[in-house]
Amino acid sequence: MKATDYIVYIVDDDERVREALIELLASHGARASAFGSAGAYVAADKPDLPACLILDVELPDINGLDFQKQISNGDHPPVVFITGHGDIPSSVRAIKHGAVDFLTKPFSDKDLMGAVHSAVAKDTQARAERADLAALKERYLDLTPRERDVLPLVVSGLLNKQAAAELGISEVTLQIHRRNVMQKMGVVSLADLVRVAERLQIPVTHSRRPGGA
Repeated sequence: MKATDYIVYIVDDDERVREALIELLASHGARASAFGSAGAYVAADKPDLPACLILDVELPDINGLDFQKQISNGDHPPVVFITGHGDIPSSVRAIKHGAVDFLTKPFSDKDLMGAVHSAVAKDTQARAERADLAALKERYLDLTPRERDVLPLVVSGLLNKQAAAELGISEVTLQIHRRNVMQKMGVVSLADLVRVAERLQIPVTHSRRPGGA
């Protein structure tokens, strides 16, 4: 990935640190945007690009570790912490909640850029996975109500005859619905369909019954 294909956000209340980091990142061809507080970062418009968030632990409006916890369930980029007062409990907490690294000032340019590249790679993968899941959800929405009834029965392992009986339809009709489900979900095997159902968190309430024909 080229440096211009991602952006680095810097949240630090020290203007000199922000300027130094922007200069460092620029020397590597990386685009950066800096903020003096977590609130300013949250309020800012952000381009649709893979990113890294360089976050100071001590901020004027919120502790950086608390802020990391607040945004951990959102689509914010991976965090690289920087601090002038590092300690083991803080670093453990940061890493536990998904931080890529916890760097104590002064840190080397090499260590920072290594952490940034790791964070961007992680965000790139996460964005790809979110896009793939969104596409699967769109395909699922294209299924008819009956096809949505068929899908969990098929992935549960029920035979066609059993699934048809469950829905009160003929086995031939069930096979038609099953084929349509496979085509619309873009899969070629039952194993693929099972993986899709797991990603979509479709509940499976049936299992293959012994003695089924």
